[in-house]
This record gives sequence, C-alpha cells and structure tokens, in this order.
Amino acid sequence: MAKDNPRARRLGEQIQRELGELLRRDVKDERIGNVTITAVSVTGDLRTARVYYLVFGKDGPDPKVQRGLESAAGFLRNALSKSLMIRYTPTLSFELDTSIEHGVRLTQLIDSVTRGEKADLSADASPEDGHVIDAG
Repeated sequence: MAKDNPRARRLGEQIQRELGELLRRDVKDERIGNVTITAVSVTGDLRTARVYYLVFGKDGPDPKVQRGLESAAGFLRNALSKSLMIRYTPTLSFELDTSIEHGVRLTQLIDSVTRGEKADLSADASPEDGHVIDAG
C-alpha cells in the first residue's frame, strides 16, 4: 500500500470494502465463489489498484479464479466508479495474496532454529554434575 500517500491508502481501504461487497452481492461468475479481498494497493497517482485476494478452500493459485476476476474487472471498475464518486476510477489488477503463506514459512523457520538451539543447550549439559556448561 502507499504508505507515503494517505489519500491512496484511504482509497485502497475504501476499494477493498466496496469490492468485497460487490463480489458477494453482484458478481454472478461461479469461478469467483469463495474469494476474499485481503488488501488493495493504490499507486500514488490513484490510477492503478492492485487487488490482493485469497480463495478459501484452496492452497495456492487457482487459474480459474484469476480468469474470473480478470473477466469481472471491467464490471467491478464501473460499479466502483458509481459508488466512489471520484474523478478517475483506478484500473484493477488482481493478484493472489501470498503473505499468509510467507508468514507461515517464516514461523516454521524460526521454530526450527529455536528447536535447534534447545537441542544444543541440552547437549551441552554435563551428565555428572547436572549443570549446564555455558557455550559462550
């Protein structure tokens, strides 16, 4: 999202709310069944919006959903232009949100490092006196 442009950030939040409602209420394409809009990033000039989405019940990308969203982009942009009341409605591009998968992967890496440190500490314990040797 545009962190340095508060207007772009606010517009992205408003587009996210509107698109969620439009997808739920007005889009009849079966390919776009369980799609949730997770974020919208609007460029500083407010001309382009990248829409991030997740598909419930699917792991990874689903080409049918992507094609359905791209097919509905014109309809969604037109509906946004009526509800947002702005001079130029941003062009919409859709992208699968991989941030959750990325976060899960980072958590797994951190957990594996933490488990490795605990194993190292228990291996440094001296069995004779029951004290842990300081590894430094």
